Amino acid sequence: MRRALIAAVVLLSACTAQAPPPAQTTPNTYPVPPETARPDEQVLHLPTTNDGDTTFTAVGLSAGIPTLIGSHAEFAARGQFVRVRLVVANAGRSSALFDARRQLLVDADGEEYAPDDPAMTVKRQPAQTDLGAGVRLEFDLYYDIPKEAKPLKLKVFGGPTLTDMKDEKGTDLPLSE
Repeated sequence: MRRALIAAVVLLSACTAQAPPPAQTTPNTYPVPPETARPDEQVLHLPTTNDGDTTFTAVGLSAGIPTLIGSHAEFAARGQFVRVRLVVANAGRSSALFDARRQLLVDADGEEYAPDDPAMTVKRQPAQTDLGAGVRLEFDLYYDIPKEAKPLKLKVFGGPTLTDMKDEKGTDLPLSE
């Protein structure tokens, strides 16, 4: 009788066992809260690119801004201000010194523009930041470019790598599809 009871329990448990859950096919992601775009901002849905261990994602673009207003100053563009909302992350295992002022805007004619220091200062955006391992930073880059110029891409620099010790090469980050 005892053997029959054990056999019944084993048989019932085998019949009611659930299949293991399917293997996860996509990686877990953090639920980053959405942020409302500014009224003059075009939301960008472009692929992420990397330069060394630093990843770059352009998430917003505003062009034709005539004037900037900060907490203590207001001033007009010599041409037009262009604002690029950028997410930068360090995918490496050590920290990386990130220099926001090295990120160049390239227009449709191939002209390169450095971030505008007064605009970056008035809008209180970072200059240099130590990105720790796994650290992500979202901020704006401001450029003052000629009125007729059309922003095409950023030339981004993520910091020195083994193949580019002086970080001179950079990587292109398109601002449109």
